Amino acid sequence: MFKALLYIFGLIFTSIGLFFIIIYLNLLTVGYSFWDFVKFISRRIETWLFIIGIACIILSLERRIKNELLLRHNFKLE
Repeated sequence: MFKALLYIFGLIFTSIGLFFIIIYLNLLTVGYSFWDFVKFISRRIETWLFIIGIACIILSLERRIKNELLLRHNFKLE
């Protein structure tokens, strides 16, 4: 249940962050250089929401082996 909630929050944060990053791309047409754009966007909380969302999605999809001694091999039954 926790991983499902983490995945949903990750999707929400990622979509909000990506939405604002795309909106802020209009600053390039106003006259900002690319490096000014990168400096501006790195200070915004929406960009950090995007990064946190990606991290939440990766953490929610991580699988852990409960028994490290479990060998996973495909054996042919004869």
